[in-house]
Amino acid sequence: MPDANADPLIVAISSRTLFDLEDSHTLFEAEGIDAYAEYQREHEDDLLSPGIAFPLVRKLLGLNEGAPPEAPRVEVILISRNSADTGLRIFNSIEHHGLSIRRAAFSNGAPPFPYIKPFGADLFLSTHAEDVRSALLAGVAAATLLPACAPQQRHDQLRIAFDGDAVIFDDEGERVSREGGLAAFAAHERAKAGEPLSGGPFRGFLDALHRLQAAFPVGQSAPIRTALVTARSIPAHERVIRTLREWGIRLDEALFLGGRDKGPFLEAFGADIFFDDSEHNIESARGLVAAGHVPHGIANRS
Repeated sequence: MPDANADPLIVAISSRTLFDLEDSHTLFEAEGIDAYAEYQREHEDDLLSPGIAFPLVRKLLGLNEGAPPEAPRVEVILISRNSADTGLRIFNSIEHHGLSIRRAAFSNGAPPFPYIKPFGADLFLSTHAEDVRSALLAGVAAATLLPACAPQQRHDQLRIAFDGDAVIFDDEGERVSREGGLAAFAAHERAKAGEPLSGGPFRGFLDALHRLQAAFPVGQSAPIRTALVTARSIPAHERVIRTLREWGIRLDEALFLGGRDKGPFLEAFGADIFFDDSEHNIESARGLVAAGHVPHGIANRS
């Protein structure tokens, strides 16, 4: 069983990723904060529908089964630009759905990202791109989720998929590819095959997830399953494998797609969420699985 004394995996999420708040957000953009606040107070007893991150949150909190309440294995923290007053509807919906979320920060319109690091978050998910970029600059793994209906769950396991370059690893390979093309990239990776890659913005989150994953039995019945889903192809695979070995990180599956669209493979894996730095790959995936854009690396520089 997981170590009760181990630090929990901490995930901070925005209210718009947890619940479907698009109607009221549209009202806010059209008529302003006063109309939005009045609407939320008038509807505070109307339960919110699940948002894009709701299935992920339910599975994360499900990992606490059997753990003492004072020592959870996973903690989910709500980070919201709402005020506490307008957030009452969110609290009512959390209670209705039985989500064990005990901590929250309501910033009343101000950027909430400064509170993410003091909470000790390993990951931040939001629909607000500026907050995500700010969290990344502060050293917290973060991704932008585009509003959508909660995806269908395909497995009882929590399944998380990652791109490699500029997400788990730094963007060294992407920089070489953009500057010299695929041939230069392949030659570079062959020459550097024995040299571990540097960590990217999700290195810390991957470490925390691995510690939690490693505490459960290994095998098909394990409650967490992870995958690397990368555009790399052979021979660029070797450096990735050796880097993960050097880090002591276990990823259950690795898909080296050689440039194929990632969406169908992520659907086949049954990802609860997928992280990638490429907006093109996010568009390929988001109709099939929840997908988080990581605005990091050369692909996201203007």
